[in-house]
Amino acid sequence: MPAIPSDPGTSRTRSWWGWGYADAHPDDAECAAMGALLPGTLARPLPIPRVADLPIARPGVTPPPALAHLVTDDPEARASHAMGKAYRDVIRALRGRPGRIPDLVARPTDAQEVADLLDWAGRHGVAAIPFGGGSSVVGGVEYRGDAHRAVLSLDLTSMDRVLEVDTASRSARIQAGVLGPVLEEQLRPHGLTLRHFPQSFEFSTLGGWLATRAGGHYATVRTHIDDFVQSLHVVTPAGAGTSWRLPASGAGPSPDRLFLGSEGTLGVITEAWMRLQERPRYKASTSVAFADFHRALDAVRAIAQSDLAPANCRLLDSGEALLSGASHDGSAVLVLGFESATARVDDRLTSALELARAHGGRGGAQAAEDRDAPADAAVSAWRSAFLRMPYLRDGLARMGAVVETFETATTWDRIPALIDAVRTEVGAAALKATGHSATVNCRLTHVYPDGAAPYFTVAVAGRPGDEVEIWDDIKAAASDVLHRYRATITHHHAVGRDHRPGYDLQRPEPFALALRAAKDALDPHRILNPGVLID
Repeated sequence: MPAIPSDPGTSRTRSWWGWGYADAHPDDAECAAMGALLPGTLARPLPIPRVADLPIARPGVTPPPALAHLVTDDPEARASHAMGKAYRDVIRALRGRPGRIPDLVARPTDAQEVADLLDWAGRHGVAAIPFGGGSSVVGGVEYRGDAHRAVLSLDLTSMDRVLEVDTASRSARIQAGVLGPVLEEQLRPHGLTLRHFPQSFEFSTLGGWLATRAGGHYATVRTHIDDFVQSLHVVTPAGAGTSWRLPASGAGPSPDRLFLGSEGTLGVITEAWMRLQERPRYKASTSVAFADFHRALDAVRAIAQSDLAPANCRLLDSGEALLSGASHDGSAVLVLGFESATARVDDRLTSALELARAHGGRGGAQAAEDRDAPADAAVSAWRSAFLRMPYLRDGLARMGAVVETFETATTWDRIPALIDAVRTEVGAAALKATGHSATVNCRLTHVYPDGAAPYFTVAVAGRPGDEVEIWDDIKAAASDVLHRYRATITHHHAVGRDHRPGYDLQRPEPFALALRAAKDALDPHRILNPGVLID
């Protein structure tokens, strides 16, 4: 498979089985050192899996000559498009059980080629799975079942250009297959940015963000990609359409909203007009420590309900703070940051610090706004850990550990009890499933005036060969707690196939009826990402 660059001019090779770049994964010694911190893991790491060892059958279908130049049956390309990057996917690859490997991988270069591929797939009973960067952690880009003759992975990353920039309206028309760094590099000469930076930024695409309603790095105000959408162009088996470019409209239900979050089961997003912003010039950040996590929650709520709108407002519990290196004394840590393209932000940071200290926070020396100034030590440690964590998860997987992450959101009145219940009940479920005590950490990733988004990490030693079943048990326990507290099954990681049971419980039945009708109308042959959102 051709290497996917992190930015123009680089050619590092992506890992087919795990997160990110192949050369960034922990080596055997680092894996063993991590495993030693989690009693009950393997004595030595599982070997790096090889595509040559996978049971890859011959393709069950042949594309017509007119489309053959868009399609490959290369084994490595097929293997790298078989799954996303969830723990469940990583451990299956390590154990040599990747599931149904697509028969073919297609790389269209424009919307018409997407339409031609869907037309062929529909006529021949071929499931078509839209694929961006492949960073799904919810089973969103794999095929499960046997209802289709063959499986086509529809990779959009050859559609990677900014086609038009409207500086007057501060927006741009962008192809959906562009990866985050490539997009920002094309916007840079215009002094503009999309300002959407999920953890998967290097390895995910605009179309993937739109199809999954992805959340970005920023903690308040414009937290989701939805907020930046001006117009979409979508190709469906029933035809293609483009919504109007408008700053706002009250004309009936929004056509864009039908496809935002549809995860490729109703249509393929091929282009979008996106709202842009000027690049920030002023930045300031700091960290605040709390001895009491619940008082820290109160501090974050006070900041979220002010009009300060921090760019970063991440609360790490003591376990998360220790893991990231942000704290070593058992404190919870609040990471605060502000930025602006037009005005200095030191006054807003000072006001946020006053609110934090009023709720028991300590420290919080204000960092200088000079970009070259050294950052707060805890902030620096957290940033480094944030980017490194998915690689470390894969290292723990090689040691036979079960590492589950899940996020949610609910209102402030439920947040403290929800977090306590997850720690208790998910920890108990992990102990029951494995016989080992689990680490259950929590952080708040996004905050709103009416609620927040807790993000949980669960790590426990597994039983060799049974890691997926243990993961399923922990996922079920977590989903039960979220449902009981009326917390969403996902805040920003999408539904995919892994969250379907929780999503089916969360959505109103009349809406499910409408969604099924939309599927029947737009995808009459039921080829688009079968099993996602609806049956």
